[in-house]
Amino acid sequence: MSDLRRRWNGRQRFVLLDNEFGDGAHFLAAWQAWRDDPQRPRRLNYLALAPHMPTVQDVQRTCNRQPAWQTLSTELCASWPAALPGFHRLLLEREQVVLTLMCGDSATCLRQIAASVDAFYLHGCNWQDWSLPTLGTLGKLAGKHAGLTLPAVDEARRKRLEQSGFAFGNDAPDADGMLHAEFAPRFTARVPLAAARPDGERHAIVIGAGLAGSAACQRLARRGWRVTLLESHAAPAQEASGNSAGIFMPLLSRDDNPSSRLSRNAYQFAQQVWRNLGGIGQAFSGATCGVLQIARDDTHAEAQRQLAAHWRYPAKFAEWIEQTAASRLAGCRVSAGGWHFRAAGWVQPGSLCQAMLEDCGTALQSHFGQRAASLERIDEEWLVRDSHGAKIASAPVVILANACGALDFPQAQDLPLTAIRGQITHLDTASVPAIAPVLCGEAYLTPAYAGICSSGASYDEDDQPTLRQTSQDDNLTRLARMLPDWRQENLPLRGRVGFRCVASDRLPLVGALPDSGAASPVREPKLHDLPRLHGLYGLLGYASRGLIWAPLAAEILAAQLDGEPLPLESELAAALDPARFLLKKQRRTE
Repeated sequence: MSDLRRRWNGRQRFVLLDNEFGDGAHFLAAWQAWRDDPQRPRRLNYLALAPHMPTVQDVQRTCNRQPAWQTLSTELCASWPAALPGFHRLLLEREQVVLTLMCGDSATCLRQIAASVDAFYLHGCNWQDWSLPTLGTLGKLAGKHAGLTLPAVDEARRKRLEQSGFAFGNDAPDADGMLHAEFAPRFTARVPLAAARPDGERHAIVIGAGLAGSAACQRLARRGWRVTLLESHAAPAQEASGNSAGIFMPLLSRDDNPSSRLSRNAYQFAQQVWRNLGGIGQAFSGATCGVLQIARDDTHAEAQRQLAAHWRYPAKFAEWIEQTAASRLAGCRVSAGGWHFRAAGWVQPGSLCQAMLEDCGTALQSHFGQRAASLERIDEEWLVRDSHGAKIASAPVVILANACGALDFPQAQDLPLTAIRGQITHLDTASVPAIAPVLCGEAYLTPAYAGICSSGASYDEDDQPTLRQTSQDDNLTRLARMLPDWRQENLPLRGRVGFRCVASDRLPLVGALPDSGAASPVREPKLHDLPRLHGLYGLLGYASRGLIWAPLAAEILAAQLDGEPLPLESELAAALDPARFLLKKQRRTE
């Protein structure tokens, strides 16, 4: 990496792709070089393929090889993810150094990268096993004048790289024995990352101050954006984010479907963001007390045993335990065995929203008690007005993070979002077992917070905003099936009603909103072909998993806005694209 500093001088952002993370030595060298260079870029994105994920002990041994690296060891090891397939984003140096580990088959991971790369570093023998089409993928990822560093290359691979747009200058290797090329295609290269990187003012209006909106403000402010927050209530987290306790945990499946992969990514990324805020139980209320997900019945338990045998998850991520051990862990008898998520737990969402907004500092200007009633696009800016037609704010970018309230705007009224009623039951601590972890399954039960435990939640298809006995009875009946020794008698009607915002396919909507009134420019369009409402974005449809969706979704959108690498596979980002419903509709009508 001898020419790294020359290439990044004068840049605000720099993206480097390393073909093999190995023991981390090349990343640590780049991180240290960034630290030592006064002309360093403001943000260094390091993308590293990791066919075999090293352990945290491997990383510690590498850090110990160089005295200078030992200062990096604590931060890197504290952020180290469980050895799971997929993309893992690590936020380091107050998020100025971002490491994205891509664990799995290298060729598959390369096809899933959404990034504009400034420098490629190929070393070892891993890349020499790539097929010629895989090698050609580098040209699709290369940004303007991207550099390529690699050892001696055979004629076939060199020709493929040249066909992809890389020009080799001097054939003599440098002092480290490496060759250098530059992306200088004779053809017009396509933009490798479809992003709305603003050419002018980096200013966004966020509508909604729940989990979705607060996370959007925080992720943008961390990147240097100026953010204007509009909230109709007098304080944040007054709607679905206003519950006294929410659970955070991943979703498992035998086929590792997109929902499971997304939840795993979101779960791990949320914990990183929260740690950087100051930590659960420190910067905001909650506890990493673990979650015990209890099987519904014997059939379900057997299916989960098979899942555990198939995937063999690291115990720090998920571990199946039988009924006796589960009861011992819970502190009371439970109805079946279950999954133990050691790093999971509960969070008080309102305190988390407040912590995220406070983290924005002076970059955030908040307007509480002001309802955004209309949106109008004028001279490359969105103008937001109140119900009387008076201007509240204007900016090049508007982000709708107000759940089903987004449907009040004509620009978003075609989105397939539904409000689903959820009633939570509040129980005095003396009326339920004193559990250690969160219990969940058919229902859930949280440890005590402010003198109460929360249980629920109902899934009701009506709009009654007040508590009702039938919903509470249903919550308690489902809880009783999980706790066979517990008896519910004459419990008062206490709790809270909220309305989840749910999309028709149960996945969030993250990204640029489609222009449903405009025709596609091509006959058989793909997602990137569909017309969009320029500068208008959505963070919507988080359903029951807003705690873990909010940081990842906001990170995806912030990366798109800044033209940075996405934190997850491109096919997973496509599964969250708000235009996916319009694409399906157009395909049905063809």
